[in-house]
Amino acid sequence: MFSFRVALRFLASNKLQTLLIVLGIAVGVSVQVFIGSLIQGLQNSLIDSTIGSSSHITVTSSERNETVADDASFFSTLQGFDERIVVVSKTVDGSGSMTTDTYTDPVVIRGFEFAQANTIYGFDDKLIDGALPVGAGEMMLGKDLVDETGLSLGDTVSVFIPETSETHTVLLVGVFDFRVTSINKSWFVMDLGGAKSVLSSPGLSSYEIQITDVFASDALAASLRNNIGNDFAVTEWQSANQELLSGLEGQSISSLMIQIFVMVSVVLGISSVLAITVLQKSKQLGILKAMGTNDAQASKIFLFEGFLLGIFGAVIGVLLGLLLAVMFTVFAVNPDGTPVVALYINPAFIAMSASIAVFASLVAAFLPARRSAKLDVIEVIRNG
Repeated sequence: MFSFRVALRFLASNKLQTLLIVLGIAVGVSVQVFIGSLIQGLQNSLIDSTIGSSSHITVTSSERNETVADDASFFSTLQGFDERIVVVSKTVDGSGSMTTDTYTDPVVIRGFEFAQANTIYGFDDKLIDGALPVGAGEMMLGKDLVDETGLSLGDTVSVFIPETSETHTVLLVGVFDFRVTSINKSWFVMDLGGAKSVLSSPGLSSYEIQITDVFASDALAASLRNNIGNDFAVTEWQSANQELLSGLEGQSISSLMIQIFVMVSVVLGISSVLAITVLQKSKQLGILKAMGTNDAQASKIFLFEGFLLGIFGAVIGVLLGLLLAVMFTVFAVNPDGTPVVALYINPAFIAMSASIAVFASLVAAFLPARRSAKLDVIEVIRNG
């Protein structure tokens, strides 16, 4: 512990210099934590807003415009296919034309088993008035479509199905808000049995699957294709969102570049200051070597200095970075008061940032440590 105690005394002998080095490391770590947390939070927000309430993998018929059988055995196979599968939801889709006393417009009729579909679409959370539909005589519409048509709960509308040339009268029992205009103006939502009855559908349009790791959808979809046969087509969200993936990759690369340059500047700063410290403390080092301190012990003094500076700088930097992230979510808000980017705390990333700072400090101390080891006692004594 001799080298460790000497390192502590050297740091304590020039408190202002030590404080400036620690603050330099802390600023670097705080920038790394803040930028990294911000980018990860932004990516999570983008993913959640684009595919959070949608199917990650969709299984349909390989034949165009054909339905798939509502097969309990196949449904069970999909549910148990992979542990990453969160839920499998049966859906029926079709087109129609909704008519009221003053309004006629095309709609997309969608039927769900809400027990499963709620996990994907969150209908319980997005329902702002009324209740979820039950049976062929009930449906719910989006907020924008209800406002546009002037409908109220309990009103009836007529829906014409072009494929069967049939018209059905349906009761409005609920209003939802996905905060997406295209959905709020076009979706005509029913329960699965009601949609099958209205559309006269013999089977299902698709099985929609949501998984735990959204970026594993391509591999999982490929595995599904190889196992469920040629009667089915399997699509996944990444193939249809290449621009989003490119944007996320660009954000990650830019964040990484910023963090690398910040840490390089921290390493250079620590290395230069510790190199000057070797010169400042050369007389004391000469005396220590004359008293029996060997080269390895002399080197360890500056390695311990770098390690201690890195530890203190990393701790302060992590706290400062988290404070900046919290302040950003408090002051950068949308008109409704929600944060522009939701706060995202990734313990693994924060631990990695702190570890990198400590490692960078040790690397920065390596050259001064070598220089102290090569210090010649006779030369120090001769030069005073």
